[in-house]
Amino acid sequence: MVLTDAKSKYLNSSSTKHTRYLMAKYATDENKSKGRYYKEIAEDNKYRSVFGRDRDRIINSSSFRRLQYKTQVFVNHQGDHYRTRLTHSLEMAQIARWIAGALEINKDLAEIVSLAHDLGHTPFGHAGEKALNNKMQNYGGFSHNAHTLKLITKIEKVFIGIDGLNLSWETLEGVVKHNGPVIEKNSSNNYIFEYNKIYNLDLNNFPSLEAQVSAISDDIAYNNHDIEDGLRAGLFEIEALFSIPLIGDIYQEILKNNSNIKRELLVAEAKRKITLKMVVDVIENTKHNIKNFKIKSIDDVRKFNQSIVNFSDFMQDVHFKTKEFLMQNMYRHNIVNQMTKDAENIVATLFDFFMQNSNYLPKDEITISNKNNKKLLSDIVSDYIAGMTDRFAIKQYQQIIK
Repeated sequence: MVLTDAKSKYLNSSSTKHTRYLMAKYATDENKSKGRYYKEIAEDNKYRSVFGRDRDRIINSSSFRRLQYKTQVFVNHQGDHYRTRLTHSLEMAQIARWIAGALEINKDLAEIVSLAHDLGHTPFGHAGEKALNNKMQNYGGFSHNAHTLKLITKIEKVFIGIDGLNLSWETLEGVVKHNGPVIEKNSSNNYIFEYNKIYNLDLNNFPSLEAQVSAISDDIAYNNHDIEDGLRAGLFEIEALFSIPLIGDIYQEILKNNSNIKRELLVAEAKRKITLKMVVDVIENTKHNIKNFKIKSIDDVRKFNQSIVNFSDFMQDVHFKTKEFLMQNMYRHNIVNQMTKDAENIVATLFDFFMQNSNYLPKDEITISNKNNKKLLSDIVSDYIAGMTDRFAIKQYQQIIK
């Protein structure tokens, strides 16, 4: 079979190489990885790949486990069936593997970036991040994306003599840049630029296709599961969705053909159909972009002046209108607003308390020199609070206000 350059593929099949499926030449080849910051003597090269080790390190990290009890939209204790940061990350990773496989790029890397992308989130999700960023304004600010990098390169400690998880360059780049180049430096993302000085993550260029797939999988996952969670919470009715293009059509079509369908089954069937439509749209539109933009290598991907993995114009409109609907009917709903206010108050109270009472911090977190340096102390307090789960933050808050 003769393959053109644009569609040429390779298969690594030697006993020490691990890519077992055909991939396009613009995919990320882990056998050509740029390696890790700390050199390792891999004892399991024969049976585990570079990205396989990355995945295992993320899944076994303390930060990943804590996502189980961190808010997506609803605070964890409000119901067992609402998404958490963990279940969101898992759903996102599943979609990313699906898209990456269809595009014949590296499914493992797309999955890994998805699993790691939210590790740096605070308790109570974006509400907690907003409150912590406000409190940190005099000390540099706070960004969950920068904190994710800090966790996996510094805070997590699982190796003797090594800070962080020592992940591959490709995973670090994907986690930092999955939403695009990081060009504008500000105080809240300062850690990214400081780390970049010692390990260049090519911040000015676009990330791999795998990282781009992860980013759009995030959009697909949260749009669909937030609709499901919003309906479950009674924040809006199914009929309210009818005005959203595509989504309204799908709900109405299912109801027309199944007049007596149970609500739970209706929502599940609609979510499946909507997700399928969005995923197929991304796959087909991205294939068109790759061909149209003459993308033939990973360098072509990184040096291109825009993201290559995108929705079609129609699906982008669906995406924006879905976000607008959720903003008005869910994220700004009175119930969610009250949760947001409570969350912001808890995080702000915790920050003020630990800044004034550093002796209550874990003993291995604080030294005399740190106590006397407000900038160092604020970083310690910020890292400590960001690592809390919802329930631990609530427990700490309740102890403080007694």
